[in-house]
Amino acid sequence: MKEKKRIVIKVGTSTLTHESGALNLQRIEHMARVLADLHGMGHEVILVSSGAIAVGVAELQMGARPTELRYKQAAAAVGQCNIMHIYDKLFSEYTCSVAQILLTGDDVDDSIRAEHLSNTFSALLEMGVIPIVNENDSVSSAEIETGHNKILGDNDTLSAIVAKLCKADLLVLLSDIDGLYDADPHADPHAKLIPTVTALTEDILRLAGGSGTWRGTGGMATKLNAAGIAMAAGVEMVITNGSRMEDIYGIVAGQPIGTRFLASGNGRE
Repeated sequence: MKEKKRIVIKVGTSTLTHESGALNLQRIEHMARVLADLHGMGHEVILVSSGAIAVGVAELQMGARPTELRYKQAAAAVGQCNIMHIYDKLFSEYTCSVAQILLTGDDVDDSIRAEHLSNTFSALLEMGVIPIVNENDSVSSAEIETGHNKILGDNDTLSAIVAKLCKADLLVLLSDIDGLYDADPHADPHAKLIPTVTALTEDILRLAGGSGTWRGTGGMATKLNAAGIAMAAGVEMVITNGSRMEDIYGIVAGQPIGTRFLASGNGRE
């Protein structure tokens, strides 16, 4: 744990919110405390946070996730403001400064923009700030609408791209499941957790199921896609259950928690 690491933490909507779509303040406070503590230990922390649309839907009392794109983007704009207000309040209580970075696919696809973005992350981390990242849903429809030429498309993929861009040591995906199983744990009581993945073989890829809860857009397929990006870039990735925030300490220390995807590339250029 003493070794300084650059860590990207991705938290999904199902971890951040209650079934109603309202923010799960107890869990967010716990996460802020753990991440602030890791920061205090000398680690560099980047948080990739979902939840803007779900929180906006709850804030605006829309009743259900809208189907029309403009209303989804409006909900995202309201929800992102709400989430950042909470993050700023909670992290400041642990003497940590945060910054908001909202991205579109063009920002990471264009080499000049990507370089500026990388420099911004580096400057923030050098100044001891925790960047909080999300896709800019109010101007980009890549995540909330299907279509062509999607570069990001979901926050699992976004977090892997950020980890690659920032040359992170570790990417942790906080989910509503303990990790990757050899069968669907919701349907098969004998399903076993796979502790370590060294390569994304066809057998591993076949284990991916459908999308996640109604509040989010992700599923195991997007997490395995993120694993492919991270592993090739030389970044270790762990999928773990976001309901047990204390596990992050053990994951950073290399303990066998969740499913760890070992880095296979030499992405540190």
